[in-house]
Amino acid sequence: MAKLAVLITLLAILGPVACQDTSVCFNGWLRVLNPASCPRGSRNNFFTRQRRPAPSGPGLSYGYYNNRGSFCPRAEGIVRNAVKAAVDQNPGIGAGLIRLFFHDCFVRGCDGSVLLTTTNTGNADTEREGPPNKNSLRGFEVIDTAKAAIEAACPGVVSCADIVAFAARDASAILSNGNIRIRVPAGRYDGRESFANETDQLPGPFSNLTQLQDTFSAKGLTSDEMVTLSGAHTIGRARCQFFNGRFADMDPALAAKLTAQCNGNDDTNVNQDDVTPNVLDSQYYQNVIDKKVLFNSDAVLNSSETIAQVTQNANGGGAWERKFERAMENMGKIGVKARTDTGAEIRRVCWKVNSA
Repeated sequence: MAKLAVLITLLAILGPVACQDTSVCFNGWLRVLNPASCPRGSRNNFFTRQRRPAPSGPGLSYGYYNNRGSFCPRAEGIVRNAVKAAVDQNPGIGAGLIRLFFHDCFVRGCDGSVLLTTTNTGNADTEREGPPNKNSLRGFEVIDTAKAAIEAACPGVVSCADIVAFAARDASAILSNGNIRIRVPAGRYDGRESFANETDQLPGPFSNLTQLQDTFSAKGLTSDEMVTLSGAHTIGRARCQFFNGRFADMDPALAAKLTAQCNGNDDTNVNQDDVTPNVLDSQYYQNVIDKKVLFNSDAVLNSSETIAQVTQNANGGGAWERKFERAMENMGKIGVKARTDTGAEIRRVCWKVNSA
């Protein structure tokens, strides 16, 4: 309860609307103790089902760094080598790089803002400090390594936002044993602003189905793409604090195992997929059906609205892998910045803007 009180205080500073009965109306990152006490328009119901047009990714193209004016033909290979070296040493970094891409694109678009610690306005409370990201996101050092090598080869040409996208693609290929090959157009420019309080746009582990659908709709993504991208929870690890209220709703054998692993410590990390924890595959969907998923946001996919998609994905045959490729490519087109956009640049160092 002490940790919950601290987090509630933090969220109050960042801007969520306080509710009655000690609840907090926040989009999926706190367990809402009494959802009925959260008024319509609070962050518990922050998004309305008004889907934006599908992201188009203006200015992006395949083989972008083979073109005159953006010539850096080694760029994608450099990123691939950096990702492979990191994942060979620690497979969990691969899951972190995929999540880093997701968390970048859902806040301010795919502009590398999630990487910043120093911004144009000089604020220190960047996205990295937001509740969904703080002490949670991984893979920054891989992006920095790739960026340094690229800058040595062709300075001032390749954006950090593109490096994040390439890294997620390469991590997906490695962790799927080559079964997932995402097409990634490039040409994104980097943003110069980043704010912790904007991370409430990210879906959280306590999100219900409506919140998930609304969150993805707000980015121009469909409910099917939401179900498809949720499959990335077949890799990576999760803190016990985000699912330790769900043991009674889980498969009893898994619940017993997780209870022992957590052992009353909210900060303990466990595998999100107990079956194939280091393989990016469709096992997640069978886990949804079998009640072997951790988060409420996973379990709600077993609803009448989405169970047909879950079952189809669980049946294998490569169907989910192809959908995941398309959904990741589409997500990578959210809110991209072009050369002519205000506040767009190619950062020399990924964690700070060029003027800093």
